[in-house]
Amino acid sequence: MTQGSETRGSVTQGSVTQGSAPSRDAPAVGFVGLGHMGAPMAANVLAAGWPLAVWNRSPRAVDRLVARGASAADSVAALRDRDVIIFMLPDLSFIDAAAQPLLSSWRAAPPRPGTAVVVMSSVSPARVRTFGAVVGEASAGHASVVDAPVSGGTVGAENGTLAIMAGGSAQAFHDILPVLKSMGTTVRRLGDLGAGSLAKACNQLLVGTTAAALAEAAELAERSGLDVAALFEVLAGGLAGSRVLDIVGPRIAVKDYAPTGPAKFMHKDLGFVIDSAVAAGSAVPMATAGHRLYGTLTAQGLGELDLAVVRESIARLQPRL
Repeated sequence: MTQGSETRGSVTQGSVTQGSAPSRDAPAVGFVGLGHMGAPMAANVLAAGWPLAVWNRSPRAVDRLVARGASAADSVAALRDRDVIIFMLPDLSFIDAAAQPLLSSWRAAPPRPGTAVVVMSSVSPARVRTFGAVVGEASAGHASVVDAPVSGGTVGAENGTLAIMAGGSAQAFHDILPVLKSMGTTVRRLGDLGAGSLAKACNQLLVGTTAAALAEAAELAERSGLDVAALFEVLAGGLAGSRVLDIVGPRIAVKDYAPTGPAKFMHKDLGFVIDSAVAAGSAVPMATAGHRLYGTLTAQGLGELDLAVVRESIARLQPRL
């Protein structure tokens, strides 16, 4: 079914094909960014019954979701009349660039009041607040931004069990909560816009430094004659046990660095921790050390590989004797 080109005022929008028209009873969702995380997240939105239109730079991921019943948007601007528009792109600079045609469309003819733009990527808490102000201006106050980054990796994205930490107005969060629950099992509003991104920065502080500590322990153990897998099994039964150990530990143990998400993003995320700490006047020695380590990892050319590759990065360092 072709929804066709929609015209509001004097502005002609792009088309969304093969999908049903938006319904106020079932909020229509637009999804931008179908990478390692975005594609399974969008699939869960679709499986939950929300009318879904998707856009991605590469058409292959779009085609797979269209085959399951989603609509294909020919541009981001074509999503302008969706009730909820989700962005899952690498960083806010990508989101800002992708959103420009959408915001231009809204400046010419504002969307419906209550429209929500949901940033689910890991982004700067300060910059997402700036983005929220731009969206509010472009939409004549009819659209608001909720930052709702996720944790749980590709496994959580596929299973719909992500932890989702949100920031934004209480009303906007309430309106999109059913959609968020189609992607995650732990969904919390932590404050106003930017609070979700700060929470994700704290999450990455724990994940990044824990993964690095596991990698360091693995190298020390193996070079000392211990079996790393056996060591991690014992550690998992004690106080050192964690979800990071459960999920990333096996890959660290066998040196499986096939990407489930590029390790280079941890450098970016820990940079957000440091920026937020400066603003809050808080010392973050672990984040500072981790940021330096993941910067080295990226400089070593390992940034496109899985987070577990931090073990290889550490293995290449010269020991201090």
